Amino acid sequence: MISEFSEDLRKIFLAGLGAVAVTSEKSKQVVDELVKKGELTLEQGKVLNEELQHRVREKAREQSSKKNAETVAKTVEKLSPEQLEALKKKIAEVEAARQASGGKQEDAGK
Repeated sequence: MISEFSEDLRKIFLAGLGAVAVTSEKSKQVVDELVKKGELTLEQGKVLNEELQHRVREKAREQSSKKNAETVAKTVEKLSPEQLEALKKKIAEVEAARQASGGKQEDAGK
């Protein structure tokens, strides 16, 4: 009877030990998966952040260009007839220079 009891106790102990081992393996797998997902999410976050920064810069340039165009238009409205004529000549010169260079625009001011 005592030997049966000790055998049962031994089986319970081994079953508990097996459960701990399985739990440990499963928890390691879960932790590894969470780490992988976290790294993936971190990389995705970096990519999204870069895209967002690019879009913000693009919008800022757009707004700046619009504002510059509005400023030029307001300035042109205030020009005297002589100044307006000089501006037209300058525009014609720039257009001729572009046509001569194959239509390429120079990056003056950028």
